Amino acid sequence: MVTLNRIYTRAGDAGTTRLASGAQVSKSDARVETYGAVDETNACLGLARVHTRNAGAFDALLARLQNELFDLGADLATPAATDEAAGTKLRILDSQVARLEGEIDALNAELPALKSFVLPGGTEAAAALHLARTVCRRAEREAVRLTEAGESVSGPAMRYLNRLSDLLFVAARYANDKGAAEVFWVSGGTR
Repeated sequence: MVTLNRIYTRAGDAGTTRLASGAQVSKSDARVETYGAVDETNACLGLARVHTRNAGAFDALLARLQNELFDLGADLATPAATDEAAGTKLRILDSQVARLEGEIDALNAELPALKSFVLPGGTEAAAALHLARTVCRRAEREAVRLTEAGESVSGPAMRYLNRLSDLLFVAARYANDKGAAEVFWVSGGTR
């Protein structure tokens, strides 16, 4: 359990922070940008949950995702060491990715087939979930940039981000009265 008695430390006043490994890096470091976007995704889910608090299992799903995003942030804030023994660090697992796929399939089974692109909007919950989806896609792009720069990001973490954005898309549709309140793109409709 984490205990935080003092919120400010002044340690970051010069524009640096520490990774979970203890390494000091710039606050603009690609790894910090990546887990920062994951944190933003989590905040967006918190906003969505303001509108789903009476939605039973659906809200419980979003609550679990928020907790898993903290796990993902810890994974990303802890660069893998070459001698890291399996299970010694908090890492995203392929079983979590598989669970997301099952949840996507279950929610999607209750939705009508799409015949057009969906515009972000509809209900308050759906709009917040679409926002979470777009921020999650940014987190995924940041993770890709990190790997392209030669930094380590685990395969399960990358897959988790990709599936999570898919789940958030389907969840937004679900929150739009199971598709009944969706707003669709009208191609060339304003010409």
